[in-house]
Amino acid sequence: MALRLEDKQQIVAEVNEVASGALSAVVADYRGMTVDQLTELRAKARETGVYLRVVRNTLARRAVVGTEFECMDPALVGPSLFAFSLEDPGAAARLLKDAVKENDMLEVRGIALGGKLMDGSQLEAVAKLPTKDQAISMLMSVMNAPITKLAQTLDAVPTKLVRTVQAVKEQKEAAA
Repeated sequence: MALRLEDKQQIVAEVNEVASGALSAVVADYRGMTVDQLTELRAKARETGVYLRVVRNTLARRAVVGTEFECMDPALVGPSLFAFSLEDPGAAARLLKDAVKENDMLEVRGIALGGKLMDGSQLEAVAKLPTKDQAISMLMSVMNAPITKLAQTLDAVPTKLVRTVQAVKEQKEAAA
């Protein structure tokens, strides 16, 4: 079914708005997937904060102009399924990584992160990126480590003194 000019403009505007606020994007070839599989993938995407959309490549090229996803142009060949991570940079990659496990027909063609295009083989690495909460937790543990070590070191001095006095006491009791 042919799209009218107004529909095309609306799609371009919608995708541009999402791309402007997205943290990362994944483009995949969805040939061979059934409608039920795509519907299930869309439901999972909504749950994980990922914007998922099938867009014509010509419209996608226009939609990403002025965003950090302009680098995706070489990956726009054939039918394209776009997944934009809105809350966490690795969310779209995790979603499509799980989908690829379930469906061999889905092929990731490119991943855009930080204005750079990576090929589909980098999907695993991007999917392992920590969520915001995990990153904060890791940062806090790194920041907490020196203070914890200092407290343990300061505690060791009186503890060692007490143990030495206890050992001398036991030694004198044993001698007597």
